[in-house]
Amino acid sequence: MDGIRVGNRVIGTQGPVTVGWENIPKVQGGPVKQFIFTWFQPAALFGLLAFYYYAPNSIAKASTAIGIGIGFKVLLLGLEWVNPRYASWRLTWKELVTDLFYVGLGYTILRIVDDHVGSDVAIKAIQHHFDMDKFKWFLGLPLLLQAFLISFIFDFGQYWMHRGMHNWYPLWLPHSVHHYITQLNINKGAVGNPVELFLIGLGIGGFFDFLPRAALLAGALGMTISIYQHINVRFNSPRWWRFLFNTTEHHSLHHSQDYEATRSNYSNSYIFIDRMFGTCIDGEAELLGLENGRRMSIREQMTYPFTEGWKTLRERFGRQTAVPAE
Repeated sequence: MDGIRVGNRVIGTQGPVTVGWENIPKVQGGPVKQFIFTWFQPAALFGLLAFYYYAPNSIAKASTAIGIGIGFKVLLLGLEWVNPRYASWRLTWKELVTDLFYVGLGYTILRIVDDHVGSDVAIKAIQHHFDMDKFKWFLGLPLLLQAFLISFIFDFGQYWMHRGMHNWYPLWLPHSVHHYITQLNINKGAVGNPVELFLIGLGIGGFFDFLPRAALLAGALGMTISIYQHINVRFNSPRWWRFLFNTTEHHSLHHSQDYEATRSNYSNSYIFIDRMFGTCIDGEAELLGLENGRRMSIREQMTYPFTEGWKTLRERFGRQTAVPAE
């Protein structure tokens, strides 16, 4: 298979990919549909930012954010049926049940584990032994700037964690499970081995003092930017959106069946981080997954990092079988 040269790399030799925005299909339909699927993303972003910025304290709280988050996902699930990116990614009952298992895992067991041993717990322990008042000046920054910093600090750390997962074998083992998904839809971001899901949620934002309202605004940024990574909807995203933010196109390339293409687009929200470090590729892919799109069962997804790690250890450090001399 002929590849496509992107900088110093050649991608597309192991799986079909599309490179360049000019080669990506556009939304088909009348002017109303074109308008909706061009400006839906910016409208949702600025609309939610305005809501959390101006809403009274009685409304702007965590429970409201959870409700809005669930409603927004239901809305995007509907858009997947109205204007799918690829028919091959259409949600089936089998995919839905599997996805909901992982969504439930994230809201229950993983949340409990994070509350006890997550990064925020470790940061609080560190702050207890050191004078951290030098970070309180963050509270004096403009509210929207605080929100952006919360979001950016987390995404910057996640970029390096994600990149490390693709470059260091012990981290790749739990992360590789997520790369066995064969389609993108609204809940696919929750699918993966619990070890990887825990690691990718670690951050250092807790070291800095921010206003509670800023945290809500940061949540709105995450919900209306990063949520589109795993979604089966075709958008005509504005040029500035594609330059600044990670998109379904970027992330589908990261999940493609081509090895070189997967080593790109590591950020969660801000694709300009990838542009800064030379790991951004603008494009998309339809055929996803490792081993030519082999689908993993839930049982294998739970055990794969450990079974593969054990096999590797045995191969590397296992006692060589003696061959008797003739």
